Amino acid sequence: MSENLYIPELATKAEKYGAILPQIEALISGEPDLYANLANISAALKEAFDFFWVGFYLVKENQLVLGPFQGPIACTRISLGKGVCGTACQEGKTMLVPDVDAFPGHIACSSASKSEIVVPVFRGEQVAMVLDVDSDQLDDFDAVDQEYLERLMGVLGSQL
Repeated sequence: MSENLYIPELATKAEKYGAILPQIEALISGEPDLYANLANISAALKEAFDFFWVGFYLVKENQLVLGPFQGPIACTRISLGKGVCGTACQEGKTMLVPDVDAFPGHIACSSASKSEIVVPVFRGEQVAMVLDVDSDQLDDFDAVDQEYLERLMGVLGSQL
């Protein structure tokens, strides 16, 4: 596949996801290197939606360690069960947070982050990593984001 991403300009959020997900799947399907795939997923999501921050935290030695991302510098390590990412990892479920300042124990890697969605990626029954997406707008994520990002992370998890 070409390293160009087709993003429909005049489209709903769901239509954009519908257009880019097959392209991302095609991009990562032939590449065995995990970090290359995580980098391209982060870049594609950032380019398509202009999110403030998009990236991955990988489970290593009972903590989350920063992986490939797009956006400003980020927290390097997060304890399991701490903040939105650590909670999503520990509970094994997507966390949709409309206002990060209202989330108990939120870890502010950037004060510009206002809302967040974190989606776990499973290797078998275990969470192997999380996709973290931040916005500089309040209440920027919804069920559409959750549906499509969970679908994409399911594809990624099946390749682990």
